[in-house]
Amino acid sequence: MYDYDLLVVGSANADLVVGVERRPGAGETVLGGDLAVHPGGKGANQAVAAARLGARTALLARVGDDGHGRLLRDSLRSAGVDTSAVLTGGAPTGVALITVDPSGDNSIVVSPGANARLTEGDVRAEVLGAARVVSAQLEIPLETVAAVVRALPEGTRFVLNPSPPRPLPDDVLAACDPLVVNEHEARVLLGDGESGGDPAGRARRLLALGPRSVVVTLGAKGALVCDASGVRAVPSVAVAAVDTTGAGDAFTAALAWRLGAGEELPVAAAYAARVGAAAVTRRGAQESYPTAAEVAALDA
Repeated sequence: MYDYDLLVVGSANADLVVGVERRPGAGETVLGGDLAVHPGGKGANQAVAAARLGARTALLARVGDDGHGRLLRDSLRSAGVDTSAVLTGGAPTGVALITVDPSGDNSIVVSPGANARLTEGDVRAEVLGAARVVSAQLEIPLETVAAVVRALPEGTRFVLNPSPPRPLPDDVLAACDPLVVNEHEARVLLGDGESGGDPAGRARRLLALGPRSVVVTLGAKGALVCDASGVRAVPSVAVAAVDTTGAGDAFTAALAWRLGAGEELPVAAAYAARVGAAAVTRRGAQESYPTAAEVAALDA
């Protein structure tokens, strides 16, 4: 019997968000709206998103002994996330600097802070063994993610969103079931320079790198799922996007949870696409994440 449906190993940041009419170019200054501070970080986002949907969720992360760290702990607990594995100290809490334009698109710069101090020594086998599924990202050291893979108990499913993207060791790739990427991350992992191309072809090429399965998210177009049986398209639902910040984290969290519940990859991805769609209809990251009832309402 597992204690958790999902254990997230990853980052916890304070999101400092400013709305802008347009994002600045090199050497340019633009005026924005009022600064808003939100709890964020890809790891904390995934944990909150899964817990809000009803998953028994825990987070393994590191924050600073500061106001931003307390903000994150409070947000996690209020969402129902088990924070017993959230460590404190080593550096200030990580910060993400985010600009959001009127269309809802965002640009993000991350100062890792304490996230960069989440080390291999913080990965405890007893915590990993308590979860049906373990999900990770790359806002923490890649060496720590590799340590998670080495310590995974037999039968525990591993989901990885390699963001920000970088080359992955073969053993990490081989553990991914699935590897979850957006189109930009797919291009980086494959070494593709062009912005166009065939997403289905990229999904097949990513699968050839070694993961057990691949999901390529396509924003409002839904997603592609790819495994040994082939590539299948998964539609989303049409919504009016307000802010895309953290939508990919909501997608990955929902996907990991539903896979752990025994759903097939296309079915779990279809549900995750609806979760991501619901998230973009509200501002912010964690505060935008829907409950299961709100996701169901999209289909009504």
